[in-house]
Amino acid sequence: MLYYLFDYLDKRFDFVGAGVFQYISFRAGMAVIISLIIAIVFGKNLINLLRRLQIGESIRDLGLEGQLSKKGTPTMGGIIMIAAILIPTILFAKINNIYIILLIVSTVWLGLIGFLDDYIKVFMKNKEGLHGRFKVVGQVGLGLIVGLTLYFNDDVVIRQYPGAETTNSQPVEDVRNYIEIKSTSTTVPFFKNNEFDYNNLIPYLPDEYTWIVYVLVVIFIITAVSNGANITDGIDGLAAGTSAIIGFTLGLFAYLSGNAIFADYLNIMYIPNSGELMIFCAAFVGACIGFLWYNSFPAQVFMGDTGSLTLGGVIAVLAFTVRKELMIPVLCGIFLVENISVIIQVYYFKYTRLKYGEGRRIFKMAPLHHHYQKSGYHEAKIVTRFWILGILLAIFCLATLKLR
Repeated sequence: MLYYLFDYLDKRFDFVGAGVFQYISFRAGMAVIISLIIAIVFGKNLINLLRRLQIGESIRDLGLEGQLSKKGTPTMGGIIMIAAILIPTILFAKINNIYIILLIVSTVWLGLIGFLDDYIKVFMKNKEGLHGRFKVVGQVGLGLIVGLTLYFNDDVVIRQYPGAETTNSQPVEDVRNYIEIKSTSTTVPFFKNNEFDYNNLIPYLPDEYTWIVYVLVVIFIITAVSNGANITDGIDGLAAGTSAIIGFTLGLFAYLSGNAIFADYLNIMYIPNSGELMIFCAAFVGACIGFLWYNSFPAQVFMGDTGSLTLGGVIAVLAFTVRKELMIPVLCGIFLVENISVIIQVYYFKYTRLKYGEGRRIFKMAPLHHHYQKSGYHEAKIVTRFWILGILLAIFCLATLKLR
């Protein structure tokens, strides 16, 4: 909103300093500052309100060190994260941008699902929360919206040079000599000709049905990453810190992919108008870091499903908007490993129970961070080391810009 106000003041009255709002870097900087202020300053007020309303976490005794001391810690802190993401985005981004609209819808949509889950747990005293099938239905619904929009909306385009075989084959001096085309191409890391078209995923499939394949991929990844973040949110600061690292990386990809000069220099896909996502990513990172002020060990507030489902789903949608969804297994490697550890544990337990009459375990406890807790590691050390691994994975993903 402020972008349009200062754009009007600049053009109509030549208002001094108003032109600075044309720069994505300035607006992204302002977004992260406002996001941090909202999360830190108003976060304290929210924590006090949650305490007065006695909205505390109910803890099951799993035999983990220090676990019972967390009983009664305010939960549903994801509300402040969502506010810290949405308010700066609405203030500083071009809100008629299709990618910004998608991210706002995704944030609100998943936030409502998570809020409903937390509400059932806290106010209706049902520890199971929202039934899993309803969560999946909500995630599938969002996947349909995102997938159909990215596939059919005319504003979702990439750059193509007339007569060029690839999207980035012209010298820098001709960088603006391009046409915008609809495409379902995505980026394949570590390959020189690194673009793959979903229309070619299933050979001989008629063109009028290829959208189904794309939408199914979107649904699967949004559901997987959203649930992965939810599972990762098991110890203080782990999900928020990991999400901040991922959001920062995707923000860099968005900025580079949305800049014609940088995209041409790096020989990556140029996605017009995607640079605006840098403002959303800045607010996203600011919200995660600001929330860590109160969520780091020992946590004064938990994000609940309101925050964790939102973080994971938003990350997945961001990856699709910048055509980096095939990088998710690496970039979101922490979420992936946490998810897989649960799957392995459950299926191995069921298999051994059928075969031997008693269930056996591979890990001392799943997800993986609980295994390390059971092994005697302090949760602050576990979180720090997971963050370090997340940073290494992010650097590895950024290296794909040149390693092909």
